[in-house]
Amino acid sequence: MTQSLKNTLFNKRMLICIFTGFSSGLPLFILISLLPAWLRSEGVDLKSIGLFALISLPFTWKFLWAPLFDRYIPPLGRRRGWMLISQVLLLVSIPLFGAFNPKLDIWTIAYLATTVAFFSACQDIAVDAYRREILPDIELGMGNVIHVNAYKIAGLVPGSVSLILADHLTWQSVFFITALFMLPGIFMTILVKEPLLKLGTPRTLRAAVVEPFYEFINRNGLKTALLILAFIFLYKLGDSMATALATPFYLDMGFSKTEIGLIAKNAGLWPSVIGGLLGGIWMFKLGINRALWLFGIVQMVAILGFAYLATVGHSLLWLGIIIGVEAFGVGLGTAAFVAYIAQTTHPLYTATQFALFTSLAAVPRTFANAATGYMVENLGWFNFFIACFMLAIPGMLLLIKIAPWNEKNNEGNTGIILNKPI
Repeated sequence: MTQSLKNTLFNKRMLICIFTGFSSGLPLFILISLLPAWLRSEGVDLKSIGLFALISLPFTWKFLWAPLFDRYIPPLGRRRGWMLISQVLLLVSIPLFGAFNPKLDIWTIAYLATTVAFFSACQDIAVDAYRREILPDIELGMGNVIHVNAYKIAGLVPGSVSLILADHLTWQSVFFITALFMLPGIFMTILVKEPLLKLGTPRTLRAAVVEPFYEFINRNGLKTALLILAFIFLYKLGDSMATALATPFYLDMGFSKTEIGLIAKNAGLWPSVIGGLLGGIWMFKLGINRALWLFGIVQMVAILGFAYLATVGHSLLWLGIIIGVEAFGVGLGTAAFVAYIAQTTHPLYTATQFALFTSLAAVPRTFANAATGYMVENLGWFNFFIACFMLAIPGMLLLIKIAPWNEKNNEGNTGIILNKPI
């Protein structure tokens, strides 16, 4: 390990990325893991629980109010101020779930869940902007990898610790204790320093709304800007669709719920974390452009593993191998993808542009994945996964234009010098 890599791995900025990732992931996994478990244990029907998936919409539309985070500066600063406000609101709102009865107050719980999702999306806007502004370009890959992995590991709290507590405590106590895991992020926000405002802030709210789009198009040119947006939408489309119906697929292959819980879930988390960490280290050597190519290929090939499992059927060995390989590929691909999104933003409009790009990347999860059930019914599982593999190709082909293999400048197409860390 070279000295420069050691300096990248072991510095204050990487520690901050651990806290930002954990703080961002916790409320989301409360909504998608703990909340459904609570509702089901209290006798709420599956149709009603399924509708709670719509509470993820704030994460898709967060770019609409992101300009406020670029324009206005609350106490503690433009980034830390908004981070603290959203984190405190989450700390206060999450325990409120325990005050309601799922059978009698289902609509109130739905409104509260949407509110928590909104606060969580607000935190993501501020945290993403803050992380981008403290990381120099050379640390983008590793910093974002650490953030994403801490994000995933945060899921162990509501997905494991809280469920264990629910067997011994009331749900009101469970939600209160789970909310307390927001405190490390709050303390981090209070203790760290605000990034330097070298370029100032947008002059008006209108400027904060309009200028990020104008700057992005003007910097890249209309054609290239559209290609970048298309790439952000398409790069993980095939992988996202392939895993949208993972659990129903395992069940159709004859795996029991216990087998899925013990093998599929465990084989998915840790290879993804390891893939992300290795991706960050390799990206340090390769640069973001080449990482997008190599990691994208691994991500694509991993989809074919599901097609193979569809032909093999019930095999615990192949289930573990294929899930592990796919998760490893996703960890690699996500590492390069998030780093690319970060480097594509301009420091004056970090919050708005980062929110726009991540919202666009989330569209396949929200809308395209809705069609996967119909595709499986018409194509069958094997052909469905082949189709997902084919849908991953256009995103890879766009790399020829937006991230050429021989492009040595790690700033890619941004063409700007970004803020250095404090």
